Amino acid sequence: MLFYALLVLGMPTVWAQLYPIPPTCYTKVLNMGRDITQRAAEIKQDYDTHRCTAHLPDLYIDVHNACVMSAMNTYLSMLSDLRERRCGYNRKVKNLSAAIRQLYFIISQKCHGELVFTHDNCEALHRRPWRG
Repeated sequence: MLFYALLVLGMPTVWAQLYPIPPTCYTKVLNMGRDITQRAAEIKQDYDTHRCTAHLPDLYIDVHNACVMSAMNTYLSMLSDLRERRCGYNRKVKNLSAAIRQLYFIISQKCHGELVFTHDNCEALHRRPWRG
């Protein structure tokens, strides 16, 4: 009897490990923003891309800032201008562009109404360096 009671009580923990709770839209956007911020800092330091991305501003994705959408659009246009240079076709630059586009789509279409912008400071998105 004790064996069956322990078996039944242990089932929820096994079930929870097999099927984890999916992240909410907010946590997905927050994690993607951190990843994009890290990638943007890395392409400016990478050996293959540092020469042609040195002029790009630092990008900091803060999903609580109301200017995040315009900052992502501006950064995407700067990345698309890199096509005139050789590093615009670099895999890391292409992946960063795709990640920014995906985050933009998720914020504007999928998470519409779930995110709350707590401040509106556009300059903060360009001057805050990434801290790993």
